[in-house]
Amino acid sequence: MSEASRPEDGRWHQHGLSTGTIFGMTRWGVSHIPKSLSYAIGHVGTWLAFHLMKAETEAIIDNYRVMWPHLGEQELRALALRAYRTYACEVIDFILSTSMTQQELWAGMSPLNIFDRVGRPGRSGMLFLTAHVGNIELGAVILRALYEYPLAVVLLPEHDPRVNQHRLEMRSKMGIETIEVRQDAETALRIRRFLSGGGTVAMVADRPLGRDRVEVEFFGRRTWFLRSPAIMGYLSGAPMVPSFIVRQPDGRYAGLGLDPIYVDRTGDRDTAVQAAMQAFATALERVVRQYPHLWYHFYPYWGSDSS
Repeated sequence: MSEASRPEDGRWHQHGLSTGTIFGMTRWGVSHIPKSLSYAIGHVGTWLAFHLMKAETEAIIDNYRVMWPHLGEQELRALALRAYRTYACEVIDFILSTSMTQQELWAGMSPLNIFDRVGRPGRSGMLFLTAHVGNIELGAVILRALYEYPLAVVLLPEHDPRVNQHRLEMRSKMGIETIEVRQDAETALRIRRFLSGGGTVAMVADRPLGRDRVEVEFFGRRTWFLRSPAIMGYLSGAPMVPSFIVRQPDGRYAGLGLDPIYVDRTGDRDTAVQAAMQAFATALERVVRQYPHLWYHFYPYWGSDSS
């Protein structure tokens, strides 16, 4: 797939669900009204978004069509609407989580949670590698508040600075450090310093940024993931742990901490980096197949022609 078929960096932030007005109103409302009413409003609001945000809806459906070509149009549309609705529920859950006690957070964890198997970071630290699957922000809260990892999250700033400020404030409240991607050496240095102190760094790897990209196969097609997580693993020796927080039908969450991926440091670096990110792409594909409605991409993921 050519780079020209990829959306411009950052376009995925520019959908109608990611504006300061909507996020600010949602944050205020969720904090002041019963949770059941928040869900009800989200249910109606996402029905409207599904029908009014035509470009985003068609993009989601086109993505699903690549992943599940055997599904009919009605099934694809139903899956897309479910994605809108779970996205709204997860935003509500994240906002509520920042004011919860540990006991309340544990009560929201599913018996399917297997995150305890991850263990503690060693001297080289640990890289939690995730994707736009499930509740990324809630995942950071759970890692910090329940598992008490010293945690920094590496994120591209939101397109709307008001949304960015809201999210920065909420992470800071939980003791989560934010490392914003600036495409300069300072970002890499901050990550390495955090890891070298035995810290844990969370990165979202399924969207490339500028030259920070490596080609992988995902759902039978070539696409680009971030390269920097594997570079950090190569330089530091820190394992990359595929990690996801996925909402269950009963509204509780299961933390998935999968087998760690170690970047081979004995041979050619570029080969080792590509192999490590391919291993992550393969692990991610298994999770997405199990939870397709939790994979959030509101733009044509494989390009407008899906080629």
